[in-house]
Amino acid sequence: MSAHVLMVQGCTSDAGKSTLVAALCRWLHRRGVRVAPFKPQNMALNSAVTEDGGEIGRAQAVQAQACGLAPHTEFNPVLLKPNSDTGAQVIVHGRVAANLDARGYHDYKRIAREAVLASHARLCERFDAVIVEGAGSPAEINLRANDIANMGYAEAVDCPVILIADIDRGGVFAHLVGTLALLSESERARVQGIVINRFRGDIALLEPGLEWLTRETGKPVLGVLPYLHGLHIEAEDAVPMPRETPGAQLRVVVPVLPRISNHTDFDALRAHPQVDLRFVGAGQTPPPCDLIVLPGSKSTRADLAWLRANGWADAIARHLRYGGKVLGICGGLQMLGRAVHDPHGIEGDAGSSEGLGWLELETTLASHKHLRNVTGRLAFDNAALRGYEIHCGTSEGPALSRPACTLDEGRADGAMSEDGSIIGTYVHGVFDHPDALAALLRWAGLHEAQRLDIHALREASLERLADAIEAHLDTDAVLRLLGQEAACEP
Repeated sequence: MSAHVLMVQGCTSDAGKSTLVAALCRWLHRRGVRVAPFKPQNMALNSAVTEDGGEIGRAQAVQAQACGLAPHTEFNPVLLKPNSDTGAQVIVHGRVAANLDARGYHDYKRIAREAVLASHARLCERFDAVIVEGAGSPAEINLRANDIANMGYAEAVDCPVILIADIDRGGVFAHLVGTLALLSESERARVQGIVINRFRGDIALLEPGLEWLTRETGKPVLGVLPYLHGLHIEAEDAVPMPRETPGAQLRVVVPVLPRISNHTDFDALRAHPQVDLRFVGAGQTPPPCDLIVLPGSKSTRADLAWLRANGWADAIARHLRYGGKVLGICGGLQMLGRAVHDPHGIEGDAGSSEGLGWLELETTLASHKHLRNVTGRLAFDNAALRGYEIHCGTSEGPALSRPACTLDEGRADGAMSEDGSIIGTYVHGVFDHPDALAALLRWAGLHEAQRLDIHALREASLERLADAIEAHLDTDAVLRLLGQEAACEP
């Protein structure tokens, strides 16, 4: 087997694959190992702009941070961004390659496989260790043919696999035994150990089950990782659960659009001790708040129709009438304008949609995607900001003469209404810089905002994860699987 590649596969989605890969990456990085993350195929609407000007899943950007690296397209060569229930935009090596339905992508996998193996080979040349994240479950029978995300990849490159399962959701033994039972003989042999994730309680009560599991499967349990509360690690795709914020002084509401993208924009707000952030789904009445944020969207016109169908047009009008503030990010900016045009069917059926009409601008979608990491300042406060742009639309209109931001490359970005109650920007991550976060919270009504640095919180979370690896995982076994015993001596 490949001595310096280790793959983490999960029994289910959200079993903890992304987190375990990030934890292993930071742990190895602390030991001085040149390590890189890798996810052959990712399906997510949360993406990041890389140093080489492409686009990858945000989970791999976090894992790159764990390795002390800038995000690179090699870390996630195939990214699928769903734009309907049956279709997705296919991004290969950071660039849009096609828009395909499920059957079309199945036929496309041969080309995608070549991209995956090419990136794998280049990473193996550059790094001492590569920690690979699978996707979903390796036991999805209907997806096994031409697989490049799980065992198909592992078999092709001949790497060992760790299988992780989430005990917090229940059924952990059934998940593990059932997953192994559905693998082929060679795939089962490739699984070199089991990790149980999100355990809370007395480990002594679990030990008889662990002993049974090893006897039943023949696989060693490499560790039981505890449930770590308060981690600030970006979610790969699922919208995070709300958290209680006692004593919050500012209420922020975000509609959960059917194709919401980059909801990691709100991680700093979720973490802020003075902010009560609520995600509001279909059929739910928008509660009273100080700030409504319209998020990014992979299908702007369809999500605009969803907003209207769920009463948000009236809710926003009422909110503004009573002195509230509204911020639109990327697709949210486009929705706040007079119209969104998609003449070539970039995000769905070709056509035009009337916008919410709060900003004097119109947007036309085109096939070229703008991908940029940006820095600059908020125009209304001069506070420093940093973020990134990922969008296919170009906006034009008088509202742009009152920009929301001035970027260091000499461009203006976005718009602000004449009365200052509405801001629209193409910059994702606009809350991530501590100065921009404080300025935007003041604009929304929180006049004495505590300083919060989401990047520092993520760093602290990565350190906690690495500490958990040290304390709860058989690290000697991990090193043996990577062939790193000598290279990894502290």
